[in-house]
Amino acid sequence: MSGYMIFSGTANPQLAEEIANYLEIPLSQANINRFSDGEISVQIAESVRGKDVFIVQPTCAPANANLMELLIMTDALKRSSAKSITAVVPYYGYARQDRKAAPRVPISAKLVANLMETAGITRMVTVDLHASQIQGFFDIPVDNLYGAILFMDYIRAKNFANPVIASPDIGGVARARYFASKLGLDMVIVDKRRERANESEVMNIIGDVEGKDVIMIDDMVDTAGTMVHAAAALKERGANSVMACCTHPVLSGPAYDRIEKGALDELVVANTIPLKKSSEKIKMLSTASMLGEVIRRVYNNESVNSLFELK
Repeated sequence: MSGYMIFSGTANPQLAEEIANYLEIPLSQANINRFSDGEISVQIAESVRGKDVFIVQPTCAPANANLMELLIMTDALKRSSAKSITAVVPYYGYARQDRKAAPRVPISAKLVANLMETAGITRMVTVDLHASQIQGFFDIPVDNLYGAILFMDYIRAKNFANPVIASPDIGGVARARYFASKLGLDMVIVDKRRERANESEVMNIIGDVEGKDVIMIDDMVDTAGTMVHAAAALKERGANSVMACCTHPVLSGPAYDRIEKGALDELVVANTIPLKKSSEKIKMLSTASMLGEVIRRVYNNESVNSLFELK
């Protein structure tokens, strides 16, 4: 048996199974149950003494339960003498409150980082943090992987006649510019004003989209209001088609209904979060080979960054 083991929480067991299959090792067993009052019960079903352990557990909805499950699993593994505990958290919840944007508000992203370290996590692997500076909230190594590697080949395979990359808001310009430079394409920006949380209003399009196939880039799609409104605005300006590539399919509230009825032609997402239901407009790409390769490289002390330089 190899010197490392992979465990899965209940948040995304299918992804954990795919990662284990990529690495050609069995998924290790943990018994995860609930007491009658909802408290989480964990028992590690195999010896982990002296092993490098990886836990696959995105902290997606229900965020509180999935986060506590990760912390309790970590505590169980630490008390079972695991050599190291790496949390593979494809989607890092509570990342949207990463600074004091108003008086008397928390920095939840920092609080969660503290909880993970206190529990005993010795390394973090995640995909497309909502804000890159969250890496600095940890005093342990953090590998923040680029979801771009998943979408590049898919976009190229589309063979669009006149493609252009778009950022759905000002805050995502750096991410969109990275995509545009990698693909050798021009970029436009959707200038939006947000009145309240989870509500958005498109104001203006910066750049020319007449007759073009627009590819919007973002790290997550939540209620889909921004994406759908932006798609409508782009088509009003003459865009031929609008596709969105978003790493994390949070898709809460009216998201599915908005996508089905809206002007967006296709939404491409990663399987960092399991979909609640299927849709003909939503295409899901797997992160299993990327995460599996990163796990292998972390265990063998090989470069992780070189994985992305290949693209």
